[in-house]
Amino acid sequence: MTVPPIPQLVTELKITQDDQPTKWSLKSWWNDSWRGILSELLSTMMLVLFGCMSCLPIEGINTTIYAPFGFGFMVMLNIQIFGHISGAYMNPAITIAAMIWGSVPITVGIIYIIVECIGAVLGYGILMALSPLDLVAGSVCVSIPYAGLGDLQSLGVELALTVALTFINCGIWDPINASKQDSAPIKFGLTIVGLSLVGGPLTGASMNPARTLAPAVWTGLWAHQWVYWIGPCVGSTLAVIFYKKIFLRKREGE
Repeated sequence: MTVPPIPQLVTELKITQDDQPTKWSLKSWWNDSWRGILSELLSTMMLVLFGCMSCLPIEGINTTIYAPFGFGFMVMLNIQIFGHISGAYMNPAITIAAMIWGSVPITVGIIYIIVECIGAVLGYGILMALSPLDLVAGSVCVSIPYAGLGDLQSLGVELALTVALTFINCGIWDPINASKQDSAPIKFGLTIVGLSLVGGPLTGASMNPARTLAPAVWTGLWAHQWVYWIGPCVGSTLAVIFYKKIFLRKREGE
């Protein structure tokens, strides 16, 4: 047996020691994160599956009222089920806001956005598989602006709606409201209902790029897609920055 020179032995030992933390830190990160990632996948899938199911025109019934309540109640349900696991953001725009707020690390947030989009696409795919073809044919649950509305107007509507949605998120995340979390699912759900009722006739009140992406993937209707990505993402970013700068009280020592 040949013993390597002392300098070489020290170098090899240092490399081994340097590599070990990287390996274990990655494993530790995955152990800490996989439940949240799965939570976002499932919650967004359920949101689109059951939310868009409320848009199906069964026997010619007008779904103008059903859809806002369908999505609102699914948001309520998902936050109750998954909120303590990942936050149940279900929405890339809100995930971006959570990253800016500091409640979600950037790396995890990016993965959340990816799985939210995947979950939404899966949810709409399951809806198509479970529904009669004549009900899901065409543009069911596809985000389409009102015919008389221009692209910039539609962008403004989606931006404004998402600003309002993000403000309630910020209010819930604010440490000053830490003792008022029990009713959070109800607050979020009713917010979605209200915003959908007022904005739905204009743009469909998506406020959620993943929810808009999913029907487009399956139907091939990509028109105005950029409106439903830029509007909500810019709206959520502006809202969370404004809230943090103006309304958020700093703790002592910060």
